[in-house]
Amino acid sequence: MTQTPTRTTYWLEHAWLSTHVEPGVTVEVGDGRITAVRDDTPAPPPGAEILRGLTLPGLANAHSHAFHRALRSTVQVGSGTFWTWREVMYSVAERLTPETYHELARAVYAEMALAGVTCVGEFHYVHHAPGGAPYADPNAMGEALIAAAAEAGIRITLLDTCYLSSGFGQPPTRHQLRFSDRTAEAWAERSALLKDRDHTRIGAAVHSVRAVPADQLGTVARWAEQRRAPLHVHLSEQTAENDACREAHGCTPARLLADHGVLGPRTTGVHNTHLTDEDIALIGRGSTGTCMCPTTERDLADGIGPATALQRAGSPLSLGSDSHAVIDLLAEARAMELNERLRTRTRGHWTAAALLRAATVDGHAALGWDDAGTIEPGALADLTTIALDSVRTAGPVPRLGAETAVFAATAADVRHTVVGGRHIVRDGVHTLLPEVPKALARAVEALRA
Repeated sequence: MTQTPTRTTYWLEHAWLSTHVEPGVTVEVGDGRITAVRDDTPAPPPGAEILRGLTLPGLANAHSHAFHRALRSTVQVGSGTFWTWREVMYSVAERLTPETYHELARAVYAEMALAGVTCVGEFHYVHHAPGGAPYADPNAMGEALIAAAAEAGIRITLLDTCYLSSGFGQPPTRHQLRFSDRTAEAWAERSALLKDRDHTRIGAAVHSVRAVPADQLGTVARWAEQRRAPLHVHLSEQTAENDACREAHGCTPARLLADHGVLGPRTTGVHNTHLTDEDIALIGRGSTGTCMCPTTERDLADGIGPATALQRAGSPLSLGSDSHAVIDLLAEARAMELNERLRTRTRGHWTAAALLRAATVDGHAALGWDDAGTIEPGALADLTTIALDSVRTAGPVPRLGAETAVFAATAADVRHTVVGGRHIVRDGVHTLLPEVPKALARAVEALRA
């Protein structure tokens, strides 16, 4: 990311201020952070940049596999399950190089910026060359993702992922060799070479309980604890994994993770779909977060996770676009509520404000950016403006802006995206990568060649 402007003033026609929508809000920015917020300013101050529509804090996409974007639409032919989809995914992963991954990820992160995303959590496990040999730079793939985010103008938490086995007691398959560092200790040594920077936080991930042997889970947990870094884990996405865990260890994945110190307030379980009541209590008692990815969970026929029960138990919620069947955090927020309505046949499980919280401040917190996700002094100056005059959003009164954003708007309604006080998307056009569709097409085609 290039140097942010020293001082900028933005005038927000309407702003969501965590609990309500306020008309006419002036936001002053200095060195990438909000220095002042003044409401009751019905007219723009002289020289202010004007953001027409409804401005939210920047959106946090808490779970991403950037290379899955190359699968969009191509995996919708025929029938199958998560496990058959996974074989197609492996075939794409096998063709990635640091160069092609950089090109694809840059375009994907630019697509996210166009959708109002200002920070992404990249769950990164494609570490080595096909066959498992390290690159000359052992973090060449991770560095490619970090550079891609910078060039697309967004923040990234690189969740470097430990992935050692194909199943309980099983070695990695041929496709998985490039994911594996062989041991958690070797993973920790390689990951320690990655460093935070202005637009980057380095976190950790356990791919899943099937991919990291139980006696090595603690190594990953300690690595994150020592660095006070976020730690993510795919948790109980599939019933087959739960069954295999019980057979191997006599307990659920959540219990196994708890027993080895993985759960806790800096940890986020991704999906958390097939949980027992005891699992929910374990997750809630430790304030372990939950990242729901409703579009992917529907797309892969995974199921609907108990998000309301998890939140009541004490688990903060965040949202992710995961496999990028679509990239639309507003749609993910809406889907979490609508999925629960289908499951329970009752309405109104979350307010629009609560759903926006999952997409903003709690999503950023899950990624280690505790100073982002709100429009208030001291916060990072990351903003997303949604048009209120599109065919989807025209009509409702502006004070219902939060409801309009969650229950009517889509990513196509994002008009402006500001990161660190700098316009990354202006009037629906990416300022750093103007031809995002062409960039996506080139990057995906390169992986098909």
